[in-house]
Amino acid sequence: MPALTLREILALDPVRAAEPELLAGHTALDRPVRWVHSSEVYEGANFLDGGELLLTNGFGLTDAAEEVRRRYVRELAARGAAGLAVEVGRSLPVMPAEVADEARRLGLPLLALHRVVPFVRLTEAANRAIVARGLSGRTVVRPWGDDHTAALLADLADRAALNQPEVEARAALAGFHPGPGARLVGVSLHGTREVATVDRAVRLLGGAGVMRAAFPGDVLALLSLPEARTGDPVKAVQEAFRTTAAPGLTVAVGHAVAGGGGWLRWSDTLRTARTTLELALTVPAAEPGVPEGPLVTSSRALALERELTRGGVDANRERLAALVQHALGPLLAWEAAHPSDLVRTLEVHLRNGCSPTRTASLLHIGRQSLYQRLDRIESLLGLDINDPDLLGELLTATCAHRVAMTARHSESQRTAYRKVTRLVPLNGA
Repeated sequence: MPALTLREILALDPVRAAEPELLAGHTALDRPVRWVHSSEVYEGANFLDGGELLLTNGFGLTDAAEEVRRRYVRELAARGAAGLAVEVGRSLPVMPAEVADEARRLGLPLLALHRVVPFVRLTEAANRAIVARGLSGRTVVRPWGDDHTAALLADLADRAALNQPEVEARAALAGFHPGPGARLVGVSLHGTREVATVDRAVRLLGGAGVMRAAFPGDVLALLSLPEARTGDPVKAVQEAFRTTAAPGLTVAVGHAVAGGGGWLRWSDTLRTARTTLELALTVPAAEPGVPEGPLVTSSRALALERELTRGGVDANRERLAALVQHALGPLLAWEAAHPSDLVRTLEVHLRNGCSPTRTASLLHIGRQSLYQRLDRIESLLGLDINDPDLLGELLTATCAHRVAMTARHSESQRTAYRKVTRLVPLNGA
């Protein structure tokens, strides 16, 4: 699909309202425009990648020497800028002759904007048009069609080369407008190809915004909870999905990030949600779930698993084995000779604040049976498992044991999972 041209940008209503006058580069109006930026600094060429139309109010050129102004235009042309648009009449009374002369010499389109129109209005209109045309500054290798939401979510989850104005413009095109102070939470679902589950959860949350799209293996969503909403946003999202998700679905919730924290934060919560979903599907849970309901977990709940498998299970296999043997060797030797469930009992007990009532309930055993297991564990390890200094080591070791025991099975499952969860949107998603 052809890129949006400078000529087409100039035809947009907000741009026409600024009364642009073309002073140079008349033969270059059909060059493609990759993006539209604004900058009040005359070193603006430093952040251009090529193909951008740069807007400036000219303040940085007002008191600059003639050679500085000429060098500014040369640097823009050298960086491959699609053009320069300068607001005249306020900071800069008239276009400096040397700026126009240098632009004509280099064939760089130079526009004088004679009427004040907020640059944010110009950039939003132009960049929305660019996105709608299908140009985002990279070679499009995935068949997105008109599904801008799926395209943006996939780019964020893949951490493609993006920039903040581009993300904001593409999000706005998808109807996603996180307000000031909003908290964003990424969500990844497995077991459905319908976005209706996400929509029901959003309605339950009340006032939340959302971008969501269905892919072959799962549904990916980015939720925006307004600043006025109190409480823990992650727990709120989890509870909403526990209420609305159908039995058999697996839902992974990422961490909450500030909506104004930049697109990398948006990417982080989506990527974390997908990593958490992969672990939830391939590593057995530490605690029994609710058999009749959906499995709803979070990056918090699987924080240890994520850290222990960072870089892949195979890459960490020897380290995990050494960690487990060092902390739990006597328990492993006992379990090898006696049918028991001591390691799992220890992990559940530690994860639940060493509460006998909670641990016994989750393991579906009586408290007396639990006390016998705990006595056996302490006797074999020669340790007091209630010692706060031991909590981190023992909990990490029990988690590592669970991950390592299922590593071979999990790797094959992970491979299968990744094959069916490539971020290619479904038709009509």
